[in-house]
Amino acid sequence: MYEVLAPVGNNEMLIAAVRSGADAVYFGAKDFSARRNAENFGDFELENVIKYCHIRGVKAYLTLNILIKDSEMADAVELAKNAYNFGIDGVIVQDIGLAKVLHKLLPDLPLHASTQMSIHTPAALPILKQMGFTQVVVAREMSLEDLKQFCVEAQKYDITVEAFVHGALCMSVSGQCLLSAYLGSRSGNRGLCAGPCRLPFKVENGTGYDLSLKDLSHLDYVSELYNIGVRSFKIEGRMKRPEYVAAATKACKTALQTGAVPTDLAETLKNVFSRSGFTSGYLENKLGRDMFGIRTKDDVVSADKAFPLLHEIYRNELQSVAVDLTFSAKQGEEIKLSLCDGENTVSAVGPAPDLAQNKAADRESVIKNLNKFGGTPYFAEKLDIILDDGLFLRAGELNEIRRTAVELLNKKRSEINREISDLVYENNLTDTLHKTEPDLYIRLENTEQIPNDLSGISAVIVPLEKDFPLLAGVKNIVEIPRGIISEKAIADRLNIYKQKGFDTALCGNLSAVSIAKSCGFNVMADTGLNIYNSNSLSAVADLGISAAILSNEMLLTDAVAVNSPIEKGIISYGKIPLMLFKNCPIKNGKSCADCDKNNTITDRMGIEFPIRCRMGYSELLNSVPVWVLDKKQSMKNLDFELLYFTNEDKQRVAEVITAAKTEKQPDCKHTRGLFFRGVI
Repeated sequence: MYEVLAPVGNNEMLIAAVRSGADAVYFGAKDFSARRNAENFGDFELENVIKYCHIRGVKAYLTLNILIKDSEMADAVELAKNAYNFGIDGVIVQDIGLAKVLHKLLPDLPLHASTQMSIHTPAALPILKQMGFTQVVVAREMSLEDLKQFCVEAQKYDITVEAFVHGALCMSVSGQCLLSAYLGSRSGNRGLCAGPCRLPFKVENGTGYDLSLKDLSHLDYVSELYNIGVRSFKIEGRMKRPEYVAAATKACKTALQTGAVPTDLAETLKNVFSRSGFTSGYLENKLGRDMFGIRTKDDVVSADKAFPLLHEIYRNELQSVAVDLTFSAKQGEEIKLSLCDGENTVSAVGPAPDLAQNKAADRESVIKNLNKFGGTPYFAEKLDIILDDGLFLRAGELNEIRRTAVELLNKKRSEINREISDLVYENNLTDTLHKTEPDLYIRLENTEQIPNDLSGISAVIVPLEKDFPLLAGVKNIVEIPRGIISEKAIADRLNIYKQKGFDTALCGNLSAVSIAKSCGFNVMADTGLNIYNSNSLSAVADLGISAAILSNEMLLTDAVAVNSPIEKGIISYGKIPLMLFKNCPIKNGKSCADCDKNNTITDRMGIEFPIRCRMGYSELLNSVPVWVLDKKQSMKNLDFELLYFTNEDKQRVAEVITAAKTEKQPDCKHTRGLFFRGVI
């Protein structure tokens, strides 16, 4: 079996999705959803949405896919509990702390790993299984071959693979983008991305919109995706119009049923929303300029023409639920109608029929009256009519008995078949004793930056892809890139560092955690794991992780206050990686062969952002460094602070280290990051 999974942002979109053939829908509540700008649904509406879906044989998934603050955890859990009690079929989660709480308190609630968890290689699967996930939304950046291997492994863990097959395509790997947060405090990880990547950003020889990709479309590949093991085919678009949802859902369902999308429907879908067409570049492993695109005036005009035609797709109720109909009319007995959907059977009765004075009821006329299921999701697949001769049956009574039976079946199909939960979340996590003043860690980009004097430095972090020696007198940590092209390549490099004497790996992805542990390394959590609350720290501790760099999106007061059973710290200096790319923006201007590895991208204000390449993925760094080295009094209860060096020279590295030791005021253009202004 498979499911076409459609986006829902309001009631009209819900109707459009279900009537167009969706097997499942996903939607958010008013809070804690990665599309907080969508209309979304309140608690009372959630119950009605779930009932509407279940009556029609459609699964309902709730999105709780943002990072959760400690102060919000109780409300998020309460929302999940209410949805569970309403009969929700699954909850889509990004925050590993929330996942831990839900798996413990609501063990029968299916958890789906959001694409915001950046899952793109199989090594993450055993950890997802351990954390209680039953379904995973894989990263959009995966190729067909990547997905094939992933599906083989996922089957071993009984985890369903869900993949996006249509919709908007972020430039950054989902869950790894801080651009909107840093430029305007609107966090993608908190559901309020402002989409600054769609604004003008220019690389050398680029188009001027070099962070904007075309929309993704894998509709021509859905049969192949099914054959390799994908079982949930997801459409993006909770912020789009119902007409788009209808067209995309119908196109995907048709492709799965017939192997192809009809030409006219494909053209309509292109017209209703695209950025000068679609791309399947990631799936085909064909990166580069062809993947880039923007929304043009012609695209908007085409959409305006297409919208009126699409209402026909979802104008009428989709009769998708087969029932067996049994009717009996016997002299002297009440008439009786039973409907059975294969699991549920309901019956309705009406008054006993009179003897016919003129024309008696016949089988054909009874069937005609009883089979009027228009406006309902039902159709009669089998009919069993027991009818005595010579009876008079009133059409109104037949219609009434049918309506009553339909209402009873609706009620039966929307009943909650699980034990109602009355749990109440309590934050009873304990905090370990942390340092009164944080230790000093440094992260280096190249060997030329190694300071002559390492006194006062507790740990040095070095990139996996570079060749660093083991440094004396400090803890040596090797940093695994957040984007993983090859698990074997990561393991091979780790083994080289293991032979040098390194024993700890910094991991910003669940796959990296798994690989590092398999190679015998201790693990430290990087910012890519989005550690945002006390339960997240507890969750990574459960994985055997001994320390964590907290999310760059946390307020400093929250970072200090968060309870942790392991060491915790922050990046107090450095050009923070704001985006993670598989299709590097430099490719919109030149090939990798022509790249000098010293690139920048420039925004419409003329500000330059460095771009660096790391083992097949690349990253956009902030234009200026975070600097909170002079805020030591605000860092009490942190175990370490990290100076994150990227393109600084050796002299500048030494100057910043001195500044950290002396709590020096900023001496350069800088930002305080989100430590004091936070995100909304």
